[in-house]
Amino acid sequence: MTSLNIEDLINRAREGQPRAVARLLSLVEDAHPALRDVLRELTPHTGNAWVVGLTGPPGVGKSTTTSMLLGALRAQGKRVAVLAIDPSSPFSGGALLGDRIRMTEHATDEGVFIRSMATRGHLGGLTLATPQSVRVLDAAGFDVVLIETVGVGQSEVDVVTLADSIMVLLAPGMGDGIQAAKAGVLEIADLFVVNKADRDGADATIKDVKNMIALSRRGVRGASWRQPIVPTVATTGDGADDVIRALGEHREWLESTGELTRRRLARAHTEVEAIAMRQLRAELADLRGGEALELLSKRVVDAEIDPYSAADELLAALRH
Repeated sequence: MTSLNIEDLINRAREGQPRAVARLLSLVEDAHPALRDVLRELTPHTGNAWVVGLTGPPGVGKSTTTSMLLGALRAQGKRVAVLAIDPSSPFSGGALLGDRIRMTEHATDEGVFIRSMATRGHLGGLTLATPQSVRVLDAAGFDVVLIETVGVGQSEVDVVTLADSIMVLLAPGMGDGIQAAKAGVLEIADLFVVNKADRDGADATIKDVKNMIALSRRGVRGASWRQPIVPTVATTGDGADDVIRALGEHREWLESTGELTRRRLARAHTEVEAIAMRQLRAELADLRGGEALELLSKRVVDAEIDPYSAADELLAALRH
């Protein structure tokens, strides 16, 4: 792809043309050689979108809640993008697109952009391409970027490194959802949403969450913020305004305390480190066609060398 094409693609994406935005996201997912130039041009236009992560155990209604929030944010005139992180197809490696199907009511809205992305086996509920995808959507002028994670339960904590605000969804009768607190899923929440609040057991679930908050020891991420618990019925839209209000209050708190800057610095740190590690792995794979690593591994197995010394030799070979 030439520089002229990159410039044209970026300009069209910033004008809000969905096909251009989709093309840029495809470059991200494919790790296209032009991606470095694309991100260099996009970066000056980033930093404006509010990034909200939605996570929680399977079956709590994350996609329906995302659709509900889309409607509420659009009613406020916000341009909204959704990254729906889907499980990878075991056959093609692509996204299963279940989340996009549930959001078809917004498909014709020019102020909404929805993209399903495959995890491709990556643990943590996200995909390796998510950070750069957020940058693309930010630069394309979306006011809010919603990241809906894959629904893998206790592994869904990576979203904490990407979002400004984290919503953890629960539903009545999901004991495993409360138990997930032990693995850190609930502990990352800035806001709890108890969906399907019209069902029996909703009050008990809210009580359980309150008890969990009271007992938990929150670190720097929580600081002085007290996580609200908002009951919703996403299928009818009940509670949508309360969720939007709670997110707005959290944004004000982040900006007034300096926590927003801290989180975005941590986000950049993680992103840069991940890119550097991918490049390092690529260099390792290219090192004499991977022969050096294979030879050193065999020497470790044969007890000729310890793994630390083997790693030192491998790094020395990279530096030359």
